[in-house]
Amino acid sequence: MLEDTLVVWGGEFGRTPTTENGDGRDHNHHGFTMWLAGGGVRGGMSYGETDEFGFRAVENKVHVHDLHATILHLLGINHEKLTFHYAGRDYRLTDVHGRVVQEILA
Repeated sequence: MLEDTLVVWGGEFGRTPTTENGDGRDHNHHGFTMWLAGGGVRGGMSYGETDEFGFRAVENKVHVHDLHATILHLLGINHEKLTFHYAGRDYRLTDVHGRVVQEILA
């Protein structure tokens, strides 16, 4: 089933390794985890790394546009051609950025 199914797990943001006011960990957009399986993703690997504190991505950073481009690629959609017309201009989910992260593909 995983040959034909892409599983994506994640949240809208990461969590800091500490808290500033004791009410739980703070939001962190500098380093967070997404989990992908099946659907053409290479299994048994991790890609990217945060600093030793777990606060900031330091190796193999993947921008949200890269994530979107990669997911669309795995679904068979060219992210550069997927556009919608609004206010007299063509827009795309990956804006003018985004690269398919080839290193994680099977």
